[in-house]
Amino acid sequence: MKHRIVVLGAGYTGAVAAGRLARRLHGDDVGITVVNAEPDFVERVRMHELAAGRDLKPRPLDEVFKGTGIALKLAKVSGVNVDDKTVTLDTAEELTYDTLVYALGSHWNDHGVPGAAQYAEQIASRPGALKLRDRLAELPAGGTVTVVGGGLTGIEGVTEIAEAHPDLNVSLVAAGGLGDWVSPKAQKHLQKVFADLGITVHEHSEVARVEADAVITADGTAIPSAVTVWTTGFAVHPIAAATTLETLANGQILVDDMMASVSHPDVYAVGDAAQANGSSGQPLRMSCASGTFTAYQAADAIAARLTGGKLPNTTIRYFQQCISLGRNEGLIQFVTADDRTKKYSLRGRAAAAYKEIICWGAYVGVANPTLGMPVRRRRVAQQPATSAGHGRLRTVA
Repeated sequence: MKHRIVVLGAGYTGAVAAGRLARRLHGDDVGITVVNAEPDFVERVRMHELAAGRDLKPRPLDEVFKGTGIALKLAKVSGVNVDDKTVTLDTAEELTYDTLVYALGSHWNDHGVPGAAQYAEQIASRPGALKLRDRLAELPAGGTVTVVGGGLTGIEGVTEIAEAHPDLNVSLVAAGGLGDWVSPKAQKHLQKVFADLGITVHEHSEVARVEADAVITADGTAIPSAVTVWTTGFAVHPIAAATTLETLANGQILVDDMMASVSHPDVYAVGDAAQANGSSGQPLRMSCASGTFTAYQAADAIAARLTGGKLPNTTIRYFQQCISLGRNEGLIQFVTADDRTKKYSLRGRAAAAYKEIICWGAYVGVANPTLGMPVRRRRVAQQPATSAGHGRLRTVA
């Protein structure tokens, strides 16, 4: 009987893990099933582009997985029983697994702010981006758009919208200063781009509530907003917290250094779904930058466990934060291995081109998860090694 691997989610981490496993393990010994709600691979890092009105190239998962032997099931996950090793789908189908790769990722987080869930739009998903796109297209000249959140998603979203819709009045509400984590030269570049695009910035402002036509800050200021966009961070999918997996209060799955659950070693969590610490002891931020490396680590660890091979020791580190500022401007802030800001940055059109290459490369990595490496489909050993005892994650940076 084949060893059954089920991968939940085909975003950056799930698709990479599935593809890498398919190229590491022999198809006669292993069956890999990927469960995803949409038939296309969604380039989440481009959702702000989609929302602003740009058409994105379709990425059918059938094409991504072509020739790999991976079985794709289009469905939503409605439940996971990690003790019985079963996954329930919204189609009423039940899948049984021997190894589970949990890659359900994250969605937008309203943080319980009154009115945010009711009145604000989000760009953390394709349906959300498409809904926002329609709303922006309906606004008359002079209409007001307010983006809440001064992080990477907020900055990319507000500049993309302002560039694509120069007839609208666009503003950003940030809890801190505009780009106050980047280097001084990079921050000045941000300020210049925002000024050139006519974006009004409300710095050091906490949002108390969202209304149908305004954003109300903690000091009572009412910022007119016909369309409000919420970008204040992410929350993980709630399914893991409803299982007997050991999770944090935020629902992230606790993993060891091979990305295996510390409570259920036949479950591997990757990307935003996993709580993995870097060498500094701080949790890795939810991002494609760290998520892809967790997928490499998990896939190679599963392959090693099943074939009796050597366990991987992937070093997860950061190199830069890539920020698009519309189609013609960008900012690449170089960082240390543990994500601390360096004084060096790349700015302007060169940075925009650099970011485009990064986005393109992320998809190439999904479609070619062993790019530059030999494909070795190894046979499964009679007695696969256990993943227990790896210890907590220590080797990432």
